[in-house]
Amino acid sequence: MSKPCILCCAITGSVPTTADNPNVPVTISQQVESSHAAVEAGASIIHAHVRNDDETPTSDPDRFAQLKEGLEKHCPGVIIQFSTGGRSGAGRDRGGMLPLKPDMASLSVGSNNFPTRVYENSPDLVAWLSAEMDKYEITPEIEAFDLSHILHAIRMSEQGLLFGKLYVQFVMGVKNAMPADKEVFDFYAKIMRERAPNAEWCAAGIGPNQLIVNEWAIANGGHTRAGLEDNIRIDKNTLAPSNAALIARAADLCEKYERPVATPAQAREILGLKPT
Repeated sequence: MSKPCILCCAITGSVPTTADNPNVPVTISQQVESSHAAVEAGASIIHAHVRNDDETPTSDPDRFAQLKEGLEKHCPGVIIQFSTGGRSGAGRDRGGMLPLKPDMASLSVGSNNFPTRVYENSPDLVAWLSAEMDKYEITPEIEAFDLSHILHAIRMSEQGLLFGKLYVQFVMGVKNAMPADKEVFDFYAKIMRERAPNAEWCAAGIGPNQLIVNEWAIANGGHTRAGLEDNIRIDKNTLAPSNAALIARAADLCEKYERPVATPAQAREILGLKPT
């Protein structure tokens, strides 16, 4: 049987609001409900951000705690992955939720340009975040926006600086960062296969690149991410009705390439996470 494909659902993010798409889940209850539907559609990882009441992003540990409690109750067994991204806070505030011990947390190991700002990840901050994840036994999901991030993550893993099994995600299609380019994608997949053969990798496409990057990853034996954080449309002219709809579309691609969709239990085994 072909290797199961792990589908990660990025449910909310820091940027899209209900003004962009009224189906973006913002409150804790909305996020839990949207996650439950996404899991039923095939997601085994929930990549989570939290928001203030005015929809602005935050790293508030109390809100993350409420979300974690809701996900554990209503989506038993799902892999909970918290974001430590830079839009939600500054400096060590970005890791303030790590003592909650989610299964995974995002980790960017280098800086790069975003559409209107620099996404800054200093060596000191990267070292602190990775040490906190090691302290609390949290497996990082490396969010790679550049080739240097992939190579640095491999080095960090070889040096024992990352907890657990190396898991690298190519984030493609952010303006001023890594483009959604098939030659680039193929090269990154080759790098992972040759330099980190025991690692796992996945890919996420931003905006209209989501579907094509989903297909590239699934067809090439990797894992993939979909959801309203990255893409608010189901097609050029239509807003996505839910996170579940975007995950279901990725699951259809798994069927096309004869890859079973990983259950949460299978995803935990593939990624070397503790069983529930």
